[in-house]
Amino acid sequence: MTAGSGAASAPEPDAPEPWPRGISRHAGMRISDVLNHLRGDFPHVSHSKLRFLEDQGLITPVRTPAGYRQYSPADVERLRFVLAEQRDSYLPLKVIKERLAAMDAGEPAPAPSPRLAAPAGATGEARRRWTVESVAETTGSSVELVRSLVTAGVLHTTPDEALDGSAAEVVRIVQRLTEHGIEPRHLRPLRSSADRHVALVDQAVAPYRSQQRGNSAEAAADLAAELGELLARLHTTWVRQGTRGTD
Repeated sequence: MTAGSGAASAPEPDAPEPWPRGISRHAGMRISDVLNHLRGDFPHVSHSKLRFLEDQGLITPVRTPAGYRQYSPADVERLRFVLAEQRDSYLPLKVIKERLAAMDAGEPAPAPSPRLAAPAGATGEARRRWTVESVAETTGSSVELVRSLVTAGVLHTTPDEALDGSAAEVVRIVQRLTEHGIEPRHLRPLRSSADRHVALVDQAVAPYRSQQRGNSAEAAADLAAELGELLARLHTTWVRQGTRGTD
């Protein structure tokens, strides 16, 4: 196929149609169109993320004579699969690429993995500038409780006294814990442990962040997200195992 033809190459006569099957492969969508289709399910997907996935061989958009990328509906679904596998199954891109190759060869797509649902409004909340007062108002808690979490080091503030985007969700969880006698001061070791996990991820990702290649920043962010999810999953597994006793 020549560049700019606006359609993907036809498969070999005896080869199965690449996955996903039965979806248009006419490449007439711009990268902005693709992002609009994906951001409902993946609000943080970006231009650089799509280019990074292309560099890793997970997607191959058509190039126009001027060098612009064009995507098909089948490309969008392929991207949706990749992003869902990263988000829900914490799989590295190498494994996802192997799954796609198997699906291209005719194997059925795996069943979607269960996912912990994000709280309603979490995406919008993350973009707000949070203060102790606004977190208390949003969560229906007292200003005193939120301040006690800051004092205990469970919530961190910036120099201008802003809280991060997860503050409201942290307070909601703490409210449930306090119903069972678990106080903010009891949670400080958990926050310290989480901070150590963040430092561990930063250490692992540092070599990627120091590289000057075009996709190094996206590769670092991708790896950091993957490692963070794996550490959180490991912690959850240990807590669940400990609270139900040894099998």
